[in-house]
Amino acid sequence: MQLLIVHRDPEMGEALVQMVKNYTRHHCLLVSSEAAAVDWARHHQRCDLLLTQLEAEGINGLALGSGLSEIFSGLQVLFFPNYNADERRLEITGSKIFPEPIVGDELLAAIENAEQRPKDASDLFQVVDVLQMCCLSRRSGALQMVREEKNGLVFLRNGTIVHAETTTARGVEALFEIVTWKQVEFAYERSVRPPLETITHAWDDILIRAVTSEREERTSRPQSA
Repeated sequence: MQLLIVHRDPEMGEALVQMVKNYTRHHCLLVSSEAAAVDWARHHQRCDLLLTQLEAEGINGLALGSGLSEIFSGLQVLFFPNYNADERRLEITGSKIFPEPIVGDELLAAIENAEQRPKDASDLFQVVDVLQMCCLSRRSGALQMVREEKNGLVFLRNGTIVHAETTTARGVEALFEIVTWKQVEFAYERSVRPPLETITHAWDDILIRAVTSEREERTSRPQSA
């Protein structure tokens, strides 16, 4: 695979490149800005995996991932967010989001998992993983979540979930429905504001409730013979 790492800190960036070179057979390049990544993309025909800071000086990881996905078919993306790992409220197995301190084995596993996906596969993220990342990053705006024919919107204000909608539900009920979709494609738009505010609970409380409800519902279903 061809990997592109976008990281502002040269020491951290070089450490990530060295880890990839030491423990995988993949090609890996480091650039320090979003502009440099876009320029590199214009002159290359292939990129399989983008590893980028979520937010740093000269880097908007969400916009970069979206833009490069239009250039490179089947591009997979991993994010390095700007909060510490101990701030997470929920541990996500198979996460594609890696706050510092980065666990090398988990990052290498995510890289190898990306290699196993079909070349033109959708870049799927776990719903709770994306929501936690956006809340801890204090994002405002709207997240569109898509799973096959299902489509939902989650609205944020300064890292708080304030509203959610699907084709069949609104508010907490809609958020609980979206969580059951598990893995989704997502898009983020900073400028979109909620049409109304229906969710007042703390984001971590509501996500824990949603995950717990989904697990209870799943375990209560009759097992097929």
